[in-house]
Amino acid sequence: MRIGEVARKTGVKAETIRFYEREGILSPPPRTGSNYRDYGPAEATKLTFIRRARELGFSMADIRELLDLSEDADRPCAKVDAIARSQLGKVESKLEALEDMRTELARMIASCDRERISDCRIIEALAK
Repeated sequence: MRIGEVARKTGVKAETIRFYEREGILSPPPRTGSNYRDYGPAEATKLTFIRRARELGFSMADIRELLDLSEDADRPCAKVDAIARSQLGKVESKLEALEDMRTELARMIASCDRERISDCRIIEALAK
């Protein structure tokens, strides 16, 4: 399938697919006689994997490593587990930071009397 078709099928933009090829995360597919990229099911599966991993916040380095690890199905899963646990820790840290932001924003909003900008505690709090 051509790049547009695999892009639609996987939800990965064509330019992003080209980027993954340039970065070596996705091997360049064979070319047709007209020099179009010719993607098969394996590339589509790999692109779906990459998209999902990016959605979960994995770095490109982690994705590259996970893809390399996935090439050997008999290998122990400990390294994959460690990468996933590390990502979970990063997500939990971001959630804590977001909760702190939420608390601060709620506090600022609660302090606003909604009368005049000159009395606005939100503007005042942001200036500190």
